[in-house]
Order: sequence, then C-alpha cells, then structure tokens
Amino acid sequence: MKQTILIFSALIVAVLCLFQLSKYALLFGNTNIDAVIAMIALVFFAIGAYLNKKSFHHQKVVLNEGKIDHKKITQLGISKREYEVLLQVSQGLSNKEIALRLSVSESTIKTHVSNILLKLDAKRRTQAIQKAKEHQIIAL
Repeated sequence: MKQTILIFSALIVAVLCLFQLSKYALLFGNTNIDAVIAMIALVFFAIGAYLNKKSFHHQKVVLNEGKIDHKKITQLGISKREYEVLLQVSQGLSNKEIALRLSVSESTIKTHVSNILLKLDAKRRTQAIQKAKEHQIIAL
C-alpha cells in the first residue's frame, strides 16, 4: 500500500514539474507546445508501462497461489450450485444480485447461503469467505 502511495505521489510531482516547466518554456519562447506535450506523454507512457509490468507480475503471483482444492469442496459436501453461490458471495454480491445473475429466486439463494454457512461452520458471509480461502476452495 505504501509503495502504491509513493508511486502515485511521484507521478503527481512529475506532472506538476512538467506543467511548471512547460509554463516557463512557453513564457520564454524556448520550446513550442508540441514538444512539451510530447514530453508529458512520454513520462506518462513510461509510468504506465512500469505500473502495467508491476501489475502483471502481481496477477501472475496471485494466479499461482489461487489453486482450487476440488477434493475439499467434495469433502465439505458443497454442491455445484452452492459453490456458484459462494463464488458470487465472495465477489460481494447481495442475495438479490446473486438471484438475478443465476436466474433463481432470492429465497433459493438464502437457502444456499445458509447451507454454505453450515458446511463451512461460519456465522457470517465474511467468515464463510475467509474459511473458504483457508480451505483453498476459492481463489485468494
């Protein structure tokens, strides 16, 4: 988190410096506006490429860590539909939103969520998600 804040702070400082530089360059007539815009575009391109590379590396690590233990799903007795509901719950969706996505009634979703809570020995949805991650039945 601190690193992200530092990167965006550096980006803001760089943009402010470029704007100040362009203001003085235009006042003194040393540079035309196209060169200033090109310089700003190059800085943003370099920062974007760096952030994209860092983001891609982070996604790769998460994908490697996020292996699903299908045997554990069977062991816990979670049905395919309950697993679908669990995935939707892990995305932070409400019962109503899940019902709309899966084309079932809201009461059916409530039943599935109750079954999931029982099978994972959880009292709340957030606790169920945490336990599911611990059991490696949903991706981190």
